Amino acid sequence: MNVDGCMVRKPWELSFLAEPQEVAGLRRVVGLHLKLWGLVRQIAAAQLCVTELVTNVIRHVGVGTPTSLRLLMNGAYLRIEVSDPECHMLPTMSTVGPEVETGRGLALVDGITDRWGVLLGADRKVTWCEIATDLTTPHGHSGGMRVTRAEAMISLYGTVASPRAVNASRLTTVVAKDAAIDVIVDLLHWMGAHGYDVDDALDAAQVRFEAGA
Repeated sequence: MNVDGCMVRKPWELSFLAEPQEVAGLRRVVGLHLKLWGLVRQIAAAQLCVTELVTNVIRHVGVGTPTSLRLLMNGAYLRIEVSDPECHMLPTMSTVGPEVETGRGLALVDGITDRWGVLLGADRKVTWCEIATDLTTPHGHSGGMRVTRAEAMISLYGTVASPRAVNASRLTTVVAKDAAIDVIVDLLHWMGAHGYDVDDALDAAQVRFEAGA
């Protein structure tokens, strides 16, 4: 993270064998990774897409197929890629009735993503989908003006606390986290010094945070 609110989101990839018991772990690691990327609002949709794309490999290519999952940014879109070695079998959406419990995977992906498709290579097939974010750049943040103001304060605190170790234009994640905690502690001291109830202030802040205010 740096003073202009950038968060570097490098492409991330994981290879695995496509087996039913792997799906829960994939959902969990996708959730954790997107949380680190600051894309919390996209977690549920991304987890559903990963579930359906991997399940599609299991059902139509075979259990135990060597598969890979890749997360990356395509502009302001979160892109999810699932690749497998079956190049001759294209995934298609099935038209099924409401009483049928299977066969809706790609229809779900189509419904919750902005776009999806299939890329064929010499020895791999990549099924991909993209989910819109509220970012303006691939490495920006999605918190609006509040996050922008907070990052300015965090940068100031981090620079003052460790002027030699911290470049004025860039803070490491660890230093930034410590600086953010210092900001909170100092503000609580200010509240107490002016006769305000610190617990009430924390409760009010938590309510407003959860409400997105």
